Amino acid sequence: MADVLYVVIPCYNEEEVLPETSKRLKEKLVSLIEKNKISDMSRIAFVNDGSKDKTWELIKELHSEDKIFSGINLSKNRGHQNALLAGLMTVMEKADMVISMDADLQDDINAIDEMVDKYYAGCDVVYGVRSSRKKDTFFKRFTAEFFYKIMTKMGAKTVFNHADYRLLSKRALEGLAGFKEVNLFLRGMVPMVGYKSDVVYYERGERFAGESKYPLSKMLSFAVEGVTSLSVKPIRYITGLGFFIFLMSIAILIYSVVRFFMGATVQGWTTLMVSIWAIGGIIMISLGVVGEYVGKVYMETKARPRFIIEEFIDE
Repeated sequence: MADVLYVVIPCYNEEEVLPETSKRLKEKLVSLIEKNKISDMSRIAFVNDGSKDKTWELIKELHSEDKIFSGINLSKNRGHQNALLAGLMTVMEKADMVISMDADLQDDINAIDEMVDKYYAGCDVVYGVRSSRKKDTFFKRFTAEFFYKIMTKMGAKTVFNHADYRLLSKRALEGLAGFKEVNLFLRGMVPMVGYKSDVVYYERGERFAGESKYPLSKMLSFAVEGVTSLSVKPIRYITGLGFFIFLMSIAILIYSVVRFFMGATVQGWTTLMVSIWAIGGIIMISLGVVGEYVGKVYMETKARPRFIIEEFIDE
């Protein structure tokens, strides 16, 4: 018997795209059911992330018209990553495999077939990876590639050119459920789950309606969130900078002593400059060491609810 697939789609003010998105995804799931690749118990689960438009009303209408559509309504807006996790955790017990994707369908839904094939071949995680960025503007391409490189440099390991289009098996979802941090960056957390993984390459299309939910300012904020939730490397860099500045103070001290014996120094200048550089270096070293512990405490002890589900319609 074929396994159950749930497609989880976070939605925030997506009333313009939902009619077309639901139509295309239903066609895709029906075709997979007819090919006996997935069970007829498979579903498309839309997660309403506190939308201010008619997104939730549309989701309920879709569910009433066809039970292939499910709906998860969060109590308030929690952000894309929390909404996505809410969907994954909610359907985990009902699904054998889950595919997550955005509502705008820029991610090619035809890649779902290959993802399912790789799942049956034994992969617990299948990443949807963009084959190229030729359609992007130079600025968009440059900033996106810089984003992935800086994330890796800062210790937040991610799959290059992969966003949140991926397949997770039930076992992988159960592993992901063990991560309890509140500050979420799923692109970095999923690779930490481990298990056998593979990639599916696809060409990303244009958004056919609505506006992007990730302008440059939000992407920068997203990058900061990713680095601070997965790594303490920035704090270590501050510690290294502190040591560097302290060494600079030693160099200035040597320089000042040499200048003194050459008779080319100003009274009190040496003491002042060495003190400023030495104290600055020591302060930064101290902040780095304390920050190392604060960073770990920050990452381990926050325990606020990541999401609260107000309603789940599935049957």
